[in-house]
Amino acid sequence: MAFFASLTLTSCSRRDDYGSYTIWGALILILDVVAMIDALRQPWSLGKKILWIAIIYFLPVLGLILYYLLSGRGKA
Repeated sequence: MAFFASLTLTSCSRRDDYGSYTIWGALILILDVVAMIDALRQPWSLGKKILWIAIIYFLPVLGLILYYLLSGRGKA
């Protein structure tokens, strides 16, 4: 559990001391962009799309996990 907490707290720092992207930061960034594109492609109302994109944007790791677990993607 502490591992996931440390990922959540450090996910906003996607760059290392030298200004280049870390592997974890780049991976989280790619997955966040994929999730945001997926949210835009869903047949939801505009408000629900904006809400999920904001959650993913402001909580990069936790938002990504919540999106894939709770969004109800693909349900009619």
